Amino acid sequence: MAGGIREHSGDDEDMDVSHEINVTPFIDVMLVLLIIFMVAAPLSTVDVNVDLPTANAPPSAREDQPIFVSLRSDLTLAIGNDDLPRETLGTALDTATGSQRDRRIFLRALR
Repeated sequence: MAGGIREHSGDDEDMDVSHEINVTPFIDVMLVLLIIFMVAAPLSTVDVNVDLPTANAPPSAREDQPIFVSLRSDLTLAIGNDDLPRETLGTALDTATGSQRDRRIFLRALR
């Protein structure tokens, strides 16, 4: 019979399926990505000349003696190296700045 159904002999040799992962597609994808990065990397490092404008502003003047307000870990205050009570901070800052409200004051926290 030419179109007959094949009979199974009972041996499971044909049914033995390997449980290993096929890494060939993974390697193919990695090689394609490697080629893409090898081509794209030199293109991304091209130097572009940028003409920046020159600065016309004069440099800001630095103060001769900056004012530092220090806060220590025991919560005491000091202006410079002089300790002061918390209640007199406002008047001490007015005295140190010469009543100039736009003068820069640096705050530092000490251990």
